[in-house]
Amino acid sequence: LWLLFLLVTSLLVVSFTHWVYRWRNPKCNGKLPPGSLGLPLIGETIQFLIPSKSIDMTSFIKKRKMKYGKLFKTNLVGRPVVVSLDPDFNHYVLQQEGKLVELWYMDSFGKLLNSDVTAAVTGYIHKYLRNLVLNHFGPEALKGNVISQLEETIDRKLQVWSKLPEFEVKKNSASMIFDITARMMFGYESEKSGENIGEYFTDFLQGIISFPLDIPGTPYHNCKKNQKKPLKLITELLNERRDNPEIRKGDFLEQIVEDTKNHDFMTDEFCIFVMFGLLLASIEAISATLVLTIKYLSENPSVVELLEEEHEAILKNRENPDSGLTWNEYKSSMTYTHYVMKESLRMASVAPGILRGVVQDIHVDGYVIPKGWTLMVIPSAIQMNPDTYEDPLTFNPSRWKNIGANTTTKNFIPFGGGARTCAGAEFSKLLMGVFLHLLVTKYRWEKIRGGEVGRSPALGFGKGFYVKLSAKQG
Repeated sequence: LWLLFLLVTSLLVVSFTHWVYRWRNPKCNGKLPPGSLGLPLIGETIQFLIPSKSIDMTSFIKKRKMKYGKLFKTNLVGRPVVVSLDPDFNHYVLQQEGKLVELWYMDSFGKLLNSDVTAAVTGYIHKYLRNLVLNHFGPEALKGNVISQLEETIDRKLQVWSKLPEFEVKKNSASMIFDITARMMFGYESEKSGENIGEYFTDFLQGIISFPLDIPGTPYHNCKKNQKKPLKLITELLNERRDNPEIRKGDFLEQIVEDTKNHDFMTDEFCIFVMFGLLLASIEAISATLVLTIKYLSENPSVVELLEEEHEAILKNRENPDSGLTWNEYKSSMTYTHYVMKESLRMASVAPGILRGVVQDIHVDGYVIPKGWTLMVIPSAIQMNPDTYEDPLTFNPSRWKNIGANTTTKNFIPFGGGARTCAGAEFSKLLMGVFLHLLVTKYRWEKIRGGEVGRSPALGFGKGFYVKLSAKQG
């Protein structure tokens, strides 16, 4: 009996040892990049998710960069991953969509946005969606009456905030951006509904990059719970518009309803999750960047003075003092404002990583990234690189006076890169520009409390950032 027990135990030990060995030494047609795959099943996920108390790249990335260089392997949530911190390689590989790499999402993201929908957004469907977004949020669309809509909504929100003893910037910014984006997409007016749907999108990014554990208290579970209300709203609006074809608003939803007649892939579920995904992307990215901008402006009064000078000049040069901001003013008279926006986007690096699935072995610097693995590009590591940006942790908008296209092409990727560059990039920048115009011409503000910045690995603000906003006199 003892011999049998020893034999079984020995076999189990050998099998387990072999399994661990195969885990740590996966098959590869060449030499894998240096690094560690961590523990079986969970890899280095726990280390990856450990929060840092700095806006710099996380300690997980920083330590491995020092140890292994700009290219290293790891394992996150059970997936073998190669992390690239090399701007040249990143620029090259992001241009290889459909050849060497394809779009890939973490399991939690796929489940929250419906895995069937995320898997379908390739090739022709991706081109269709990109053109759809550009039709309503691209530069040509923004030259119309979008600026006046933005100015109206933002001005109204700032007036409300200025009457409060204090307000939390992230949650209120998220609510404002939801109101703006939802109005443009499907004519939703929050004032008439009496509900603050925008609050359900706050901190959604934390759940997207977490373990997909649907257990009360986990970030993923909270995301699933918060997702229900917006999905219900979008479903109701889609059904209402379809049942009432006489309603003509010329918006995003109208085009989607029309296009469902001609495209088999555009099921109700597809349309609902696409609209939810676009709302989420706009709200999370822009709100976090606005918080960071207001925080750094609060700490740099000299920057605020330069902004005020620029925007007061815009007001003085108008033939009609009561007219609103124009596209020409935004593009031609806000040079320093664009520096501020670029600096905020550089430092925010809201997306923890840009993910691509590897569809063919990729050879780089003597290493092989195997087919079936995942490639992760880390924007914060690129945009906080001291070799490119002097004193990268310092908020210095004036640095952009001397930074040309040769630098930004590979070292400034707040909106991604390649064929997947965010189609709503110009909309995001315009919204920020209009917000800053109204903020510095009409208001003063002071920090009340909070504002601690960190990454987990998504950009976060601890217990919030509270500000007192006051209307300028005279």
